[in-house]
Amino acid sequence: MTTPLKVLVVDDEANMRRVLEIMLTRQGYRTHSAADGQQAFDLLREQTFDLVISDLRMPLINGIELLRKLRESQIDVPLIMITAQGSIESAVEAMRLGACDYLLRPFDVEALNLAIQRVFAVRDVLQQNEYLREQTDRDWQGLVGNSAAMQRVREQIQQVAPTRATVLLTGETGTGKEVVARAIHRASDRRDQLFVALNCAAIPAEMLESELFGHEKGAFTGALRERIGKFELADKGTIFLDEITEMPLALQSKLLRVLQEGVVERLGGNRSITLDIRVIAATNRAPQAAVRDNRLREDLYYRLNVFALELPPLRERRDDLPDLIAHFARQHLGAGRALPTISEDTLRQLQQYRWPGNVRELGNMVERALILGGGRSLEREHFPIEMSGAGAGHLAPASRPDEDMALPELGLDACVEALEARLIREALRQTQNNKTRAAQLLKISERSIWYKLKKYGLAGDSDPA
Repeated sequence: MTTPLKVLVVDDEANMRRVLEIMLTRQGYRTHSAADGQQAFDLLREQTFDLVISDLRMPLINGIELLRKLRESQIDVPLIMITAQGSIESAVEAMRLGACDYLLRPFDVEALNLAIQRVFAVRDVLQQNEYLREQTDRDWQGLVGNSAAMQRVREQIQQVAPTRATVLLTGETGTGKEVVARAIHRASDRRDQLFVALNCAAIPAEMLESELFGHEKGAFTGALRERIGKFELADKGTIFLDEITEMPLALQSKLLRVLQEGVVERLGGNRSITLDIRVIAATNRAPQAAVRDNRLREDLYYRLNVFALELPPLRERRDDLPDLIAHFARQHLGAGRALPTISEDTLRQLQQYRWPGNVRELGNMVERALILGGGRSLEREHFPIEMSGAGAGHLAPASRPDEDMALPELGLDACVEALEARLIREALRQTQNNKTRAAQLLKISERSIWYKLKKYGLAGDSDPA
């Protein structure tokens, strides 16, 4: 249940104080009152209030003097000034000293409510901006952690960001490749232009070319109007091509031409469009192995690999765990909330886990733990992982394949398929049937997991076991 906001009413007229208190209480606020500015100032030094509504003309200390004393004492509380004898001079002085609004009596409930809503809307924006400033100071370009591995990543970003070089990011699933791509963009002279991200594995092959390069009206069935592709959209900015090895080889050859010549042609068109784009590509596969496996064109690999940047898995930067946990807790709890506590024993066990899903897995785990712990503490039982030793963290099937398989009868291919199906079911169980997260845990693409779900008749499973 949300705690009602506290409002202090300041007016030397008892009837007016009572009227304001009734109006505010009916709107769900907790009210306190003061008969003059001095009494209000004393209360504000002792207690915290969310808002002050003060009369302008009062004995001892009037509304203007109250504002001045609050500012001199660095008591930061929003204040709405009310008066029956308003003047331009008094309004200007009140606003100069920091009053949020200025109302003339008589006023109705609606006018007061609108003024209060404006105050809290501005307060929320200021809190969010402060939170974002703190985050920027704390997390350099969005990168969290000060381990030696992350220091190397930051150094490489600083080296490549000011250049026009194409960057190839490699690393396991969940290591934060898009975060690094955005950091490169923000540290470059293109920071004021668009950053356009595209996951090549998330778009069907037949639609990917149109997504990348756009199409003209009538280029194919259903093309009822022209469409601007992601490359045109990113002109003068940065385009991030994630999971580049999942792009069909035929389309990779077209991408190579775009990178070499700096021009695109929309599907169904014959007009070359010149572009100025910074390209950052990423893959969770070893690029040279992808070339050998015919998943990545060798010439495209050399064109992309101008500057290679490999991201470390979380198990190689365990010292960053406290900072990362705090970062995700702030994200989920929001500004102004105290961070949850975490015991040294829990943190030590988390550091022993291998984190196969890397930072993405940690973020999901922290969100779940915050829910279970009520946002106050993070305990071992809030994390649904096995932490029994240095090798913990590998995805394990519910049972060994030889416990209920007649291996000589099934044959090798059948055994492999049975084990693969069981691993997929276990991944779905661990991720509460979330296909995207299960694919990440298995280190395969979403397209692959959907294919295998249909192959093994698992697509309809709602409660995998």
